[in-house]
Amino acid sequence: MIKGLAITPPVLGRISIGRVVEKNGIRLPQKDDQFTITSQIQEKDGWVPHPMDEELRKNAPNRKLRTIPVRMLFNDADLNLRAEYTMFDRKSGRPMCVGNGDTCKRLTQSGVQSLPCPGPTLCEFGKGGLCKPYGRLNVKVGDDDDLGTFIFRTTGYNSIRTLAARLSYYQAVSGGLLAYMPLELKLRGKSTTQSHRTPIYYVDLVIKEGVSLLEAVAEAREKAMLVKEEGVDQAGLDSAAVKGFGNALFEYDEDEMSQVVEEFYPFKLDECSSGPSSIKASLRKVQNLTETSHK
Repeated sequence: MIKGLAITPPVLGRISIGRVVEKNGIRLPQKDDQFTITSQIQEKDGWVPHPMDEELRKNAPNRKLRTIPVRMLFNDADLNLRAEYTMFDRKSGRPMCVGNGDTCKRLTQSGVQSLPCPGPTLCEFGKGGLCKPYGRLNVKVGDDDDLGTFIFRTTGYNSIRTLAARLSYYQAVSGGLLAYMPLELKLRGKSTTQSHRTPIYYVDLVIKEGVSLLEAVAEAREKAMLVKEEGVDQAGLDSAAVKGFGNALFEYDEDEMSQVVEEFYPFKLDECSSGPSSIKASLRKVQNLTETSHK
């Protein structure tokens, strides 16, 4: 296996709860109140929808896609959802520092160093919103590809916290048979003081509608036995994933780095409406922050 390259689950498409729109020549993320499933092809008008999006949307109330039936690829919850505090280089989109709130790996001029990680709010290196929680959830949608996944990427605390809890709980109650549980992603909304009482949306993971927890666990056990009898080694798959994720210092996809910057480090709306001079000043500010963080 080639070293220094994270071997991650094959990705067939993306799941998002928003989209990127262009305003005054600047591309900005725009939140939505429904899921969108896209392919990995991006055109001038945005991401091309995946055929699965229309297939699920046609049966959704008001054609708003707010639930997606999914299965996990791995039995280990932490393999399906990887989440860390991450600081990205705003120019290249590559991770510069990745930590778990205890320790971190930080890219410096002398190489990668292991350092204490106090979290985004207490870290001088990543203060000012440079460091964010960054989660990647890989799920199986449909039956066309046994090992292909769709990826949901987020820096939202609500989605990351909820997904991490659900995955660990379902892994526990199923006796470690998470990959066989019938689940669905569900879009939820809530209002907070910080959101000025306007709705914010996050992603939850629940038992498939119409199926009880007891029925889901029974189904998982039955399917796990059947798959094992057919010769599929799920434990071996999990082991291969652990090895693949650990094959590089940082997990990232070169093709998605510009998208990370575009989605997670957007210009503020007031900067975009202030004209070219303000935009240029913002670009200089971003460049200075990036150059300073390398020192």
